[in-house]
Amino acid sequence: MTHLWLRAEQRDNETRTGLTPEGAAALIAAGMKVSVEDSDSRVIATAAYAQAGCEIVPAHSWPGAPHDAVIFGLKELPEDGTPLPHTHIMFGHAYKGQSAGRKLLERLKAGGGTLLDLEYLTDDNGRRVAAFGYWAGFAGAAVSIKCRIAQLRGETCGQVQPYPNAEALKAALAKELAEVDGSADRALVIGALGRVGRGASDLCEALGIPVTGWDMAETAHGGPFPEILEHAYFFNCILAGPETPAFVRPDAPQADRALRVIGDIACDPDSAFNPVQVYDRATTWEAPARRVHDDPPLDVMAIDNLPSMLPLESSEDFASQLLSTLLALPKADNAVWQRARVLFAQHLAEV
Repeated sequence: MTHLWLRAEQRDNETRTGLTPEGAAALIAAGMKVSVEDSDSRVIATAAYAQAGCEIVPAHSWPGAPHDAVIFGLKELPEDGTPLPHTHIMFGHAYKGQSAGRKLLERLKAGGGTLLDLEYLTDDNGRRVAAFGYWAGFAGAAVSIKCRIAQLRGETCGQVQPYPNAEALKAALAKELAEVDGSADRALVIGALGRVGRGASDLCEALGIPVTGWDMAETAHGGPFPEILEHAYFFNCILAGPETPAFVRPDAPQADRALRVIGDIACDPDSAFNPVQVYDRATTWEAPARRVHDDPPLDVMAIDNLPSMLPLESSEDFASQLLSTLLALPKADNAVWQRARVLFAQHLAEV
């Protein structure tokens, strides 16, 4: 019997989940065992999982789970250096040269464990089977707009908090925008045809911010891209790789520019492929804006768990996309899981 163990997230401001009680009930009905760690911070109450038939286990008890249990979470594990013997389904951030990712692979190698990275679960056409992209784009645009509002007030953006739903977020931003003059601001979105880009574009347009949408055709020449500097907002919404050109080069802050806020929603600053070359660390909920130039101001917004700003909507959306793939977990010949295992083996061999 396949045993899925839903762990409680241990990162601050992370309240999302990749499995709803309804999804857990479907897994149980299909013959799987589902254990759910108790969590006071998860956006869905633990009691709802118990009512769905899940076994409830103590928070953060996954290291002692049976070795055949598949540990399922979203964000990173505590970096305590311990060997990892289980199979983990999570966003590992381990395949693009990230320093923390290598440490994760070393721990898996030491323990004999496996990473089935959520970012690389793809269908036969190479498209991800589940992604938080739309809500990442929506929330990333929201925080970036808050950064711009703070600039127009002569300030730097302060701490941000989750919102109960998207309508509440839009209403709050509309009220704040009405108090400043950002009427000349425009946004350029790279990756506009993807989920992330659609989310960012939809929020901007709902707030009356004109959007220039770019995708692969507009960036195929490899740069430079002076048009980025002509917009107040730039949103990077693509998954970068070895062939991705630099969108924002190191000299951009000193250039003559209308650009005031970079929303690096893809947020991979420690990757060798980072196309936003003016910062090297993610920003946080407590300090969402990293100011990289003072006069005129240029802020980078690069929070790496943006969908947690709208945790219920983003969790329900992601979980519904992923459920059919989780239902296929017991099938040894399932192509999605096979590809994930092959990719892990390839990267583990380099450690």
